[in-house]
Amino acid sequence: MSRLFGTDGVRGVANSELTCELALKLGRATALVLMERAKKSPKVLIGMDTRISSDMLAASIAAGFCSMGVDVMQLGVVPTPAVAYLVKEYKCDAGIMISASHNSFEYNGIKIFQADGYKLPDELEENIEKLILEDKALNPSIIGEDVGRVTYSQTAYFDYVSHIQSSVDISFEGVKVALDCANGAAFVSAPELFMRLGARCSLLGCRPDGININKGSGSTDLEALSRFVAANDCTVGFAFDGDADRLLAVDENGELVDGDKIIAICAQGLKESGKLRGNTAVVTVMSNMGFFKFCDDNDIKYETTQVGDRYVLERMVEKGYSIGGEQSGHVIFHDYATTGDGQLTALKLLEVIIKSGKSLSELAAQVPLYPQVLKNVSVSRIGKIRFDSDEEIKKAIVKAEAELGDQGRVLVRVSGTEPLVRVMLEGKDEKLIEKLACEIAQVINERLI
Repeated sequence: MSRLFGTDGVRGVANSELTCELALKLGRATALVLMERAKKSPKVLIGMDTRISSDMLAASIAAGFCSMGVDVMQLGVVPTPAVAYLVKEYKCDAGIMISASHNSFEYNGIKIFQADGYKLPDELEENIEKLILEDKALNPSIIGEDVGRVTYSQTAYFDYVSHIQSSVDISFEGVKVALDCANGAAFVSAPELFMRLGARCSLLGCRPDGININKGSGSTDLEALSRFVAANDCTVGFAFDGDADRLLAVDENGELVDGDKIIAICAQGLKESGKLRGNTAVVTVMSNMGFFKFCDDNDIKYETTQVGDRYVLERMVEKGYSIGGEQSGHVIFHDYATTGDGQLTALKLLEVIIKSGKSLSELAAQVPLYPQVLKNVSVSRIGKIRFDSDEEIKKAIVKAEAELGDQGRVLVRVSGTEPLVRVMLEGKDEKLIEKLACEIAQVINERLI
């Protein structure tokens, strides 16, 4: 890998790109950086999702930490936001999540959280990366009783569920909810959470076998959930991704309610209850133009960041805002969490539905979205590096922008987690944006293969 850390940790095909050796080195390098900051022997916790390689990588990075004299607490299968919450609750120095989020089972990843529950800043990631790539000081001399110990938590997901449950002050008694847990990290905690609050739960994607995570279920494939909700008279359907840090919903008719609509609905709910700090929601440049129109019509301010929930969170922390997120379903409620949390988002959205007395379809209809076309173009690793300097691609983008004028927009960017270039066009004329997106994608495919 030319650069280990993408926009959401280290990620790659497990046992090929993300190897046990690399995980072990990550443990050792992270331990060194933590010890330099803390001036003491740190303690870390490790959570994971349900994919087949997670046990392997969790053991490998734990071995790296222990070889540096760092004690490790294994949490088992928990959502990513549980790690972010528990690292602070358990007074540890870092939290590790083994997951490739929405990717298919052959991928895996490693995310690192600081003691305060926030993801590592770029500076610390660069320090860790430098130690690994230059193979510096990664040969420990710890022996005997100074070697780190591994313990296993029996209460992690209970403690996390109790925390999330406390974020709402109403009962869901009698509400019929469908939960699609993507055969991933939420398959235990989400049913427990909603049943504690009195909801009548129907479960999909709750039988993980190590290789079915995100397969035909969860937020990456809503077809089964949409059919189920519409056919079974559910109030709402919630779809999580593999590590449950994002949420997409379907209304009572089985229609998609994406992250833009969820943020808009919840921001309006916060505004009406006097809890929308700064009267502002934070989103990325990928958010739909309809979201911004909704905010203008409802006297809600907004700020935009580059793509990535970490950048949304940075702005929220900087300005003290209470809600932000991405169209993909990463939604951050900063009063309760330091990262995107699909289950928390589901609770807060259902809370708005109940308090408003409206159906989700009625609430979602208030946020009219413009047509968008997204093309994911597979490129080589060298191609990803060359993207910014390729003149032919720049010309294709400028041509499309000129043709759209003020009736739409063009966003083309390199994925931070996969070997892809994402081409997104938005506008009033769906046929035109489809044509222009295909033209740009073709140029990228020819130039960056």
